[in-house]
Amino acid sequence: MGGGTMAETAKTQPGTVDLLILGAGWTSTFLIPLLDKKTISYAATTTTGRDGTYKFKFENGEHDDTEQYAALPAAKTILITFPLKGKGQSTHLVKSYIQTHASEKNDPNFIQLGSTGIFSVENQDTWVTRHSKYDKSNPRAIAEDELLAYGGCVLNLSGLWGGARQPKNWIDRVASTKEQLKEKNSLHMIHGEDVARAIIAVHQKFSAAKSQRFMLTDLIVYDWWTVILGFSAELDAENVNSEREKSQIKWIGELMEEQNVRALPRPMEQLGRCYDCREFWTTFGIMPATSSIVTLVSF
Repeated sequence: MGGGTMAETAKTQPGTVDLLILGAGWTSTFLIPLLDKKTISYAATTTTGRDGTYKFKFENGEHDDTEQYAALPAAKTILITFPLKGKGQSTHLVKSYIQTHASEKNDPNFIQLGSTGIFSVENQDTWVTRHSKYDKSNPRAIAEDELLAYGGCVLNLSGLWGGARQPKNWIDRVASTKEQLKEKNSLHMIHGEDVARAIIAVHQKFSAAKSQRFMLTDLIVYDWWTVILGFSAELDAENVNSEREKSQIKWIGELMEEQNVRALPRPMEQLGRCYDCREFWTTFGIMPATSSIVTLVSF
């Protein structure tokens, strides 16, 4: 699909598309407009087949229907937006698609969206890169490693934001008490628009992505305390009853005094885990376009 609304083009563009999106959710709200802008052909699936998408629901093993794979268009690149878990799921999806499209000259490239959560392991280095150790027993990591063995690419994303996902709305959940706030250190983010740009970059230069795992952030390490301070005026203006926000600001001041923090953002050594994602951006020759959730939060 592409060039017009999803519903209009789903029925009128048979044959091969450049990009097939398995699971048209939050990411697609940023990706599809960019594909249209760049005139990259695409198709997308949902579990219900709504809005002109193909109906597709992944079921591992004997419960899966091969006909739903056969109904999908041929594609140069397939983007998997939903998590695959454990042994066998990546193999099943890849083989099911390829076997039902055996007449195609070339097998498609696969991109799996994952999470940087797999890098949260004991005794992790302060600076974490895509080459750092990760939890290989994590079900998502197992499935990702399986996809990598088939020549796929994994993009481990951190802190998705944009559209309805706004960091300022997370503050009450992550810092409802002073003790919670005390434990909040580094924060890593990536905007949906930059996720879309990254996916297209991988699609267009897959030779650099084959069998590779990349971490993806906006290249900024945020300090949670700085983020909360940065949003304080905005939250106060939006919320008539701003006692919670006032408490959080007060707690930050108290914690800075208790921990001898002279200024924010805190030093890297105090923030702990910091993601170094330069390699993705340099490999594909682009840079983040949306790199600040508030104006004063980087160090």
